Amino acid sequence: MLDREGYRPNVGIILANTHNEVFWGKRIREHSWQFPQGGIKRGETPEQAMYRELQEEVGLLAEHVRVLGRTREWLRYDVPKQWIRREWRSTYKGQKQIWFLLRLVGRDSDVCLRASEHPEFDAWRWNDYWVPLDAVIEFKRAVYEQALTELARHLFHHPAERKPRWPHLSEAGA
Repeated sequence: MLDREGYRPNVGIILANTHNEVFWGKRIREHSWQFPQGGIKRGETPEQAMYRELQEEVGLLAEHVRVLGRTREWLRYDVPKQWIRREWRSTYKGQKQIWFLLRLVGRDSDVCLRASEHPEFDAWRWNDYWVPLDAVIEFKRAVYEQALTELARHLFHHPAERKPRWPHLSEAGA
């Protein structure tokens, strides 16, 4: 399902523990790390998609988390042409995402990367909220920066803590 501009509606999930560290999943059989994310199915709200993706990718249920916030607008990224299937290249541009910030109220042991028949991740870890974005595939970095920056106010009460500890991507020459 694509919108008129060629973007697939999607949700992104930033899952934080009580130390304000964030869940980072390693893509199965790859060397890249990312936050859980996934498409919104027809008839599904972004919140419903978020809970479904959370269970499919991380094995967590609604009772394991508390929603702290979400992005106000859709955040978009373009997928490079070489990553797009040939038959989709004329219509598909990338993803548009609503990002959710969640607090884990369950335990680390509640995480199960094999909760679905098609796992997305083969490893996971907790990282500092301001995780270095060089571990993220390049075309997603700007959206990650936007989501982390917008949602930081829900975790950090001191204004200095809400600022990234890395240069903005535009300043870093990315």
